[in-house]
Amino acid sequence: MIKIGVTGQAGFVGSHLYNTVGLLQDEFQRIDFQKEFFDDKNKLNEFVAECDVIVHLAAMNRHNDPQVIYDTNLSLVQQLIESLDFTNSKSHILFSSSTQEERDNLYGKSKKEGRELLFNWATKSGGKFTGMIIPNVFGPFGHPNYNSVVATFCHKLAYNETPTIEVDGDVKLIYVGELVDTILSEIRSGATKSEIVIPHTSEFKVSQLLSLLETYKVQYQDSGIIPSINNTFELNLFNTFRCYMDIASHFPVKFVEHTDPRGSFVEIIRLGVGGQVSFSTTVPGITRGNHYHTRKIERFAVIKGKALIQLRRIGTDEVLDFYLNGNEPAYVDMPIWYTHNIKNIGDEILYTNFWINEFYDVNDPDTYFENV
Repeated sequence: MIKIGVTGQAGFVGSHLYNTVGLLQDEFQRIDFQKEFFDDKNKLNEFVAECDVIVHLAAMNRHNDPQVIYDTNLSLVQQLIESLDFTNSKSHILFSSSTQEERDNLYGKSKKEGRELLFNWATKSGGKFTGMIIPNVFGPFGHPNYNSVVATFCHKLAYNETPTIEVDGDVKLIYVGELVDTILSEIRSGATKSEIVIPHTSEFKVSQLLSLLETYKVQYQDSGIIPSINNTFELNLFNTFRCYMDIASHFPVKFVEHTDPRGSFVEIIRLGVGGQVSFSTTVPGITRGNHYHTRKIERFAVIKGKALIQLRRIGTDEVLDFYLNGNEPAYVDMPIWYTHNIKNIGDEILYTNFWINEFYDVNDPDTYFENV
C-alpha cells in the first residue's frame, strides 16, 4: 500500500488526483494535506513523514506582481525540502512544472529552479524525484481567468457572457484525467527522472476551442440536445463545459408535453451520440443510485410519479435537491464527478427513463458507489 500525499490537494489538478487515488484503495492510501501546513512546520513535518509519495502541486500561477509568484513558488519548494531533510524522508517526490520553463518570465523561472532544487535534494538524500513538464491542462472545476482559457470560455458562455480572443494562437492541451493517469503511471514506476515532458493530447487554435464550446452552449444548455461527440477530446471538452453551468438553477428542465384524446407524448432526448436508454419503475420510499461517473453523460427523466433527485460533487458537502413530478415531466442530467440518486417520494409507482451515452460494460462500468 503506497501512501500518497498531494500538496495543493484542494486545487484544480490536486482535487482530481486526490479523488482518483481514492478510487484505488487496494493500491494507494491518501494522506490528507491542508494548505495551512505550509504555515506550521510541525504539521508539515507530520505530513511528510507519513508519505511514501508526495506530489507537489501547490503553487501560485497568477498575480499582479510576477516577483510575488516567483518568491512564493520557491518558498514552497524550500519549505518542502526543509521538511524532507528534517524527517530524513526517502519519499518519491513528483513535481509539477510547466512548459513555460523556457519562457522569459518569473513563473517559468520559479518552476525550473524549483524542479532543480528538488532533484538536487533527491540526489543527496537518496530519495526519488520525477520532474514533470506539463502542457496546458483543462477539465472540470478549473478556475476561470486562472487555470486555462478553456475554463474562462466555459464560465463566460455558461453565464451568458461573451468570451473574447486576444491572440488566436495554437494551444497544446491535456485533459486533467489524462494527466492524472500519467502521474499515477510515474508513481507506479518509481523511477527517478529529473525531467520528463508530458506530451499534449490535443492541439487547437483558440478560435476552434471557442467554436466547439459555443456549439455546446447553444445545443446543450439552451436546447437540451446532447451534441455530436466525435472523439475522446470532444467528450472531455463537453463534460468540462457541463460542469461550469449553474446546475442548481438549470435543472430540472421541463419537457414539452403533447396531449390529445389518446393520452400524451413527450420527447425525452435529442442527441448526436448513441448510447443506451432504460426504463424503470420504483415503488414508494425506494432510492436508486448513490453512485457517480467520471466520463459518462447521463439523463434521468421522470414521466410519472413524484421523485427527489439529489446530486453532490465528490469532495464537497453541498447537496442539490431537485423535486420532479410526472404531472410536469422533466429531466435532470448528471455531471461527472457528482454522486447522484433518485427516490420515489410519492404514493404511487415512479416511472423513470434513463439515458446514458455508452453501453454498459461490466469490465469497465465507470460507476463508483458513494452515498449522496
